Amino acid sequence: MNMNTTKRYLIVVPALIALALGACGGSNGSPHLDEQGHEHEDRRSHGENAPHSESEKHEEGDRHETDKQSDVDTHDEETAHGETLRLTPEARDAAGLTIAPAGPSTLVETLLLYGAVVPNAERTRAVSARFPGMVRSVDVSIGDRVRQGAMLATVESNESLRTFAVTSPLDGTVINRFTNPGEQADREAMFVVADLSSVWVDLALYPRDRGRVQVGQSAQISAEGPLSALGKVIFVSPMSARETQSQTARVLLENVDGIWTPGLNVQGHVAIGEFAVSVAVPDAALQQIEDSTSVFVEHNGELEVRPVRVGRNDGRNAEILEGLKAGESVVVEGSFVLKAELGKGEAEHGH
Repeated sequence: MNMNTTKRYLIVVPALIALALGACGGSNGSPHLDEQGHEHEDRRSHGENAPHSESEKHEEGDRHETDKQSDVDTHDEETAHGETLRLTPEARDAAGLTIAPAGPSTLVETLLLYGAVVPNAERTRAVSARFPGMVRSVDVSIGDRVRQGAMLATVESNESLRTFAVTSPLDGTVINRFTNPGEQADREAMFVVADLSSVWVDLALYPRDRGRVQVGQSAQISAEGPLSALGKVIFVSPMSARETQSQTARVLLENVDGIWTPGLNVQGHVAIGEFAVSVAVPDAALQQIEDSTSVFVEHNGELEVRPVRVGRNDGRNAEILEGLKAGESVVVEGSFVLKAELGKGEAEHGH
């Protein structure tokens, strides 16, 4: 954007913001944010082809000029910044604008790793019969939730011929079953029961990133769809897998609702560093307007397009190196609506 552009003030009513949001689909019966809007209304009220006397045309032209200046006031003064929008309180509410001051912030450097959810091995038990014998009954299936002490199966001892119960050693979910009635039970596991109220996420850590991930770092885990949760790195393997040459960075994740199921592929953003910046804004505040990255700055009731130079960005907040001072009020939500309205105003101003 040319830093020396003509300043224009747009007084935007709620119906025009509704247009920017796409609430009005067609042009029939809908007001336009342009200098022709009143002309359209006059034509509809008087008829498209109705004749006019010279005096009527002169009076009508004067009315158009007065009406246009009430909605779009154009000034020829030059400014060091861009165009400015002036919105009514109703229009701001309709656009869903949120305004907050720019200021110091701490940005987080993250490392993206990929992996999968696995059961928490410290809360997983393989269950076998106390004595070898014949399996007489099986009372659970994979996926069943059981309480500690609940009967999983009955086995008739080969030696005593007495039947005894095989019970669950903890509250959890049956995640594996290896037996059926009539089979022989011995020292091998008959069931695997896991407490899935917490799970592990095993992330693959490759040699190029070795040493950057440490126990205690936070990790944002996400999967396809809306699944996202914050966990902590609890373990970094001292060994590398021979096949992949990767280490395992393990994250502990709370799973009370059971939404993180073992086997689910995930990605993790591990926080590996933090840095303080003197001026930052939310990433959503930034808009690409012509050739510049810009923000909308509130000043004296107006919203000014302000080109800025952006530094580091952690995906949530962006460092501002030039163009904005700490304490200045910035549109942090809804700036895309203003950009769309500005684009419409510029296009219609050119007619």
